[in-house]
Amino acid sequence: MSDYLRIAGIIIGAILGLWFLLWIFGLRIIDNDKVGIVEKWWSRKGSLKEQIIALNGEAGYQPELLRGGIHFRTPLIYKIHVVPLVTIPQGKVAYVFARDGKPLEPTQTLGEVVVESNNFQDVRGFLVNGGQKGPQRGIIREGTYAFNLAQFVIITETVTYCLKTGTKAEQETLKAMAKLIHERKGFEPVIIKGNTDLVGIVTVHDGPSLGGENIICPTVGDDAADPNYHNNFQDIDAFLRAGGFRGRQYQVLADGTYFINRLFATIEYIPKVVIPVGFVGVVVSYTGSKGEDFSGIDYKHGELVKKGYRGVWNEPLMPGKYAFNIYAGNIIKVPTTNVILKWISNQIGNHKYDENLKEVSLITKDAFEPNLPLSVVFHIDYRKAPLVIQRFGDIKMLVDQTLDPMISAYFKNIGQTKTLIELIQERNDIQGQSSREMQEKFGHYNLELEEVLIGTPASPKVGNEIETILTQLRSRQIAREQLQTYETQQKAAEKEKELREAEAVAKQQTTLTESDINIRIQENQGKAELMKARQDAEKIQKLSEADAYKVKKQSEAEAFKIKVTAEAEADKEARVGISKAIAAKEQVNAYGGPQYKVINDVMSSFANAIKDGKVDIVPKTLVNASGSSDGVGTNAFESLMMLLLSEKLGGLEFNKESEISDQVKRIKEELLNQISTKDYVENSLLSEEEKEN
Repeated sequence: MSDYLRIAGIIIGAILGLWFLLWIFGLRIIDNDKVGIVEKWWSRKGSLKEQIIALNGEAGYQPELLRGGIHFRTPLIYKIHVVPLVTIPQGKVAYVFARDGKPLEPTQTLGEVVVESNNFQDVRGFLVNGGQKGPQRGIIREGTYAFNLAQFVIITETVTYCLKTGTKAEQETLKAMAKLIHERKGFEPVIIKGNTDLVGIVTVHDGPSLGGENIICPTVGDDAADPNYHNNFQDIDAFLRAGGFRGRQYQVLADGTYFINRLFATIEYIPKVVIPVGFVGVVVSYTGSKGEDFSGIDYKHGELVKKGYRGVWNEPLMPGKYAFNIYAGNIIKVPTTNVILKWISNQIGNHKYDENLKEVSLITKDAFEPNLPLSVVFHIDYRKAPLVIQRFGDIKMLVDQTLDPMISAYFKNIGQTKTLIELIQERNDIQGQSSREMQEKFGHYNLELEEVLIGTPASPKVGNEIETILTQLRSRQIAREQLQTYETQQKAAEKEKELREAEAVAKQQTTLTESDINIRIQENQGKAELMKARQDAEKIQKLSEADAYKVKKQSEAEAFKIKVTAEAEADKEARVGISKAIAAKEQVNAYGGPQYKVINDVMSSFANAIKDGKVDIVPKTLVNASGSSDGVGTNAFESLMMLLLSEKLGGLEFNKESEISDQVKRIKEELLNQISTKDYVENSLLSEEEKEN
C-alpha cells in the first residue's frame, strides 16, 4: 500500500514538476481561430510613458501577436490575452479605432490611412509609418482578420471587438461611435440601384473647410488617370491630396456600389432629374466661376454662360435622365411641345401654369359685361429656352406676370369696339385677327404663338342678360332651320310626287307606249294633212294674189274714171252754184234787202205747209202754249206772226250768201217746232218727210 502511495506521489510530483516547468517556460497553446495579445509585465527598458504599444521591448502591450499554435512566454514576464479572430460578413464593412499613434491635426476628423499597416494587422508598421490615434479613415472589408485588439478597436454591425483595458471614457466614446455609424447605415456599402433612379449626394466631414463665397465643394480627383483619383470618395487620402474640401460635394454618386467610410462622408439619396420628351432642362448653376456672356450686348435680362460656370447655361439639357446635384443648381423644365393656357375658371392643365387664370371680364360697345373664356396655344423653341428662363425665371412667372395681363388687356380693347352680338357672330374673325396681331408680341418674349381660341361669352354671376340674347339668337336660328326644313320637305314632297308619277308611268308604260305610237302616227298624219293644207293654201294664196292684182287694176281704172267724172261734176256744180248765188243775190237786192227776202221765203213755205198739210187755220181746241205775265195766252200762230213782224227779223244782217241760208234754216226749225207742238196740233196728218220739209 505504501508502495502505491509512494508511486502515486512520485507521479503527482513529476506532473507538478512538469507543470511547474511548463508554467515557468510559459507554454501556451492558441487555437487557430484565435490570436494571443502579448502584454509584458516588466522589462529592463522600463515602462511606457505615453504610448500604449511598446515598440522597443518596454513593459506593456507588444505590437506582435501570437497566432494559433504552441508558444512559450514565461508568465514571470508576459501575460497572454487570447482573443478571437475578427470576421467581417459578406457585404458589410467594419470601422477601426486606434488607441495609439500620433495625435490628429486640429482640422482632422479621422486618422490617415497607413498603407504599410496591412489593413491594420501590422501594428508596428502602422505606428512606425505615422499612424494616428482615433477613428480611422480606412475601413475593413469583408473577411477574417487577426487584429491586435490592444491597439485597435474593431466596430462591426453586431460586435465591437476590443481588449477590455480601456477607461470608462474610452468605452463611452466607442459606444457613441458605434451608434453614429448605425444611424448612418455605415456598416453597409453605398448601393445605388439603377431601377431606383436615385443619385447620392456626398457630404464630406473631413478635410479643409470651403471658403464662404462657395456653397458647394468643387469636383476634384474624378479622372481615373489622375494620380489622386479617389474613386468616388472611396480613397479618402487621394481625395484630400487632390484638394478636396469638407462639405457637400458637387460630384454625385451614380448607379453602383461604393465602400465609403460614413464617418468621413454621409450620403443623401435624391431622385435623378428626368427631362421627359417634350421638355428641355435649363440649368441655373449656383456654383462655378464667372463665365463669358453669350446672350449678346442687346440682351439686357442676364447672362448666358457655358456649362460649368455660374449662371444660366446657354445649352439646355435634352430629354433623358441626369444625375444632377440639386444643391449645386436648378434644372427648370421648359416645355417644347404646344402648351395650352386656359383663361377658364376651374379648368387647370396638368402643367398647372394656368391655375391662376380666369375668364377675361369685358365691357362691350353696347355696355354688356360678359366674361370671355380664352385658350392660347404656344410653344417654346428649345434653343431659346435659356433666354426665356433668363428673362422670366420660370414658365409660371411668365404666365402670371406677362401673358395674363397682356392677353387680358388685348381682349378688353377688342371688347370695347364690338357689340355683344358682334362679339359672338364675329368670333372666327376675331380669333384670326388676334392670332396675327399677337404673334409679334409673343415673338418679343421668344415664344412661338400657334393659335388663339375664343369661347362663348357668358354672363357674370349676377344677371342673365347675355343668356337672354343667346336664347333669342337660338330662336332665330331654330326658325331658320325650320324654314330650311320645310323647304327641304317641300322638295322631298316634289321628288316623291315625281317618284309616284314615275311609278305610275312605269305601270302604264305599255299603254303609254301604244298611245305614244298612236300620237306619232296621228302626228305624222297631221303633218301630212298640214303639208297638204299648206300646199292648198299656197295655191289659194297664189290665186288670191292674182285675183287681187286683177281687182286692183280694175279698181284703179274705175277709180280713175270716177275721179275724172267727179271732177267734171264738181266743176259743173261749182259753176251752177256760182250762177245761183249770183241770181239769189240779185233777188235779194230786188226785195230790198236780205230780211225781206227771208220773210218772203218763210211766208211762202208756211203757206205751202198749211195748204199741203190741210191744217186748220183756226184750231179746234185752243191750248195756251205758255202763260204770260198778264194772264193772256199766246198760241203758235200768233207767235209766228209776231216773230215775223218783230224786230228780230228786222235786225238781221246778211253780209254773205251763206249766212242767209243759215238764218232761213233756223227760222224753219223754230216754226216747225211751234207747229208740231202737241197742244196746238193733235193727230197731225203730216208725214215725217213733210215735217222735215
